[in-house]
Amino acid sequence: MQFNTRLPIYIQIAGYIHDLILNGTWADGERIPSVRDLAVELEVNPNTVIRTYAILQDEGTLDNQRGIGYFTSPHARELVLQKKREQFIKSELPSLFTSLDVLDIPFKELETYYETFKKEQSNHEIKK
Repeated sequence: MQFNTRLPIYIQIAGYIHDLILNGTWADGERIPSVRDLAVELEVNPNTVIRTYAILQDEGTLDNQRGIGYFTSPHARELVLQKKREQFIKSELPSLFTSLDVLDIPFKELETYYETFKKEQSNHEIKK
């Protein structure tokens, strides 16, 4: 994992874990790597992973079963998806809408571009 300097590492790791949950690498209710294992994998201090796991536990994404380890919560994917959608709506959409207005691009045209994008993605997946 490549870290950037704009965000604290523990926040970047939380985003990485969110992505693992969304793409199905870590399923709901599944045991996840220990603090030490993830720290070694990501080449970070174990305290950084502890901080990340604590934040994700507070938001309900992870559960800690004493003596057993950390698990994704039974509804982790749903929680992460909801959180990511809220972030997108608050931070990305206003910028997109501003750009559409400035560039005088009608929403219907954007819809056409989106449909083309989805077709290209689908064709790309088939070729794999």
